[in-house]
Amino acid sequence: MSESATEGRKVDHINIVLGEDVKAKGVTTGFERYRFEHCALPELALQDIDLSTTLFNKQLQAPFLISSMTGGAAPTERINLQLAEAAAALGVAMGVGSQRAAIHDASQAASYQVRRVAPAIVLLANVGAVQLNYGYGVEQCQRAVDMIEADALILHFNALQEAVQPEGDTNFAGLLGRIEAVCRALEVPVIAKEVGNGISGRVARQLLDVGVAAIDVAGAGGTSWSEVERYRQPTARGRRVAGTFASWGLPTAAAIQQVRAACPDTLIIGSGGVRTGLDAAKALALGADIAASATPNLAAQDSGGTDAIIDAIGALIDELRITMFCTSTPNLAALRRTPLSTI
Repeated sequence: MSESATEGRKVDHINIVLGEDVKAKGVTTGFERYRFEHCALPELALQDIDLSTTLFNKQLQAPFLISSMTGGAAPTERINLQLAEAAAALGVAMGVGSQRAAIHDASQAASYQVRRVAPAIVLLANVGAVQLNYGYGVEQCQRAVDMIEADALILHFNALQEAVQPEGDTNFAGLLGRIEAVCRALEVPVIAKEVGNGISGRVARQLLDVGVAAIDVAGAGGTSWSEVERYRQPTARGRRVAGTFASWGLPTAAAIQQVRAACPDTLIIGSGGVRTGLDAAKALALGADIAASATPNLAAQDSGGTDAIIDAIGALIDELRITMFCTSTPNLAALRRTPLSTI
């Protein structure tokens, strides 16, 4: 694929996510099935609740990741810089979008380079796992890390998206061995991340066994990338095929539970349809260590830049704190021990 085509696809994705209804259809995150028991007497002061945690040996003020979204096209540099400014202001982590464009064309690297505005944040590099079957290896993964001075590398898994994308890369055969080679060679941790269809416990175990350090479940119920690609399809047949999979995937709540059961000691990022701090609290109580979201932050950026992102994530943090207050959980360790009832 030409670099101009890659850049055009990036812009397409942003415009479609912001302008079209690309939420998963016929499947939810599963968070709505769970409730916390309200505690009428928390025996806590709201302001004393401790949301802090660590991620890759760096301190976070709240257990939240601005999930990977974009980069590699002219408009995306401003987006990533504003997301990074918000992450720095709030003390949360950030991942950049796929760095494929900049690995092929160094002139695109600036659209991912945010350390100048956020020197101390936890910052995650990002490469598509399937690219390891299309000429990528340790060298390209290291370049992605070095390009942005990243604390870890995301390998993202998007089999369904690639299968319904007009120009998709669909050879996922034999990837485990290539992933193992990357995990062995890199000095930073490797995170395996889906893009909205979920990672099961079985697959998470396979990935951990070859050296992956963390799992971002990115379950179903939020943005559907098969729906995004449906809007890019040039034919009625392509639109039909992509539309068939709007309800595909493992709901986020189920994915978190499966991965925690299969990988009891691993770092789990709970993402996929996390829209509120109550969703984030449920993700943590179900087994995640960190919660993450992407689309709401992109929408906030589009509406008002850095200040709007800070306001949106700040509200999510407020909601998480209030959930902890009303369940009498003074810190995240206590929240993770708090039982949820099912509806």
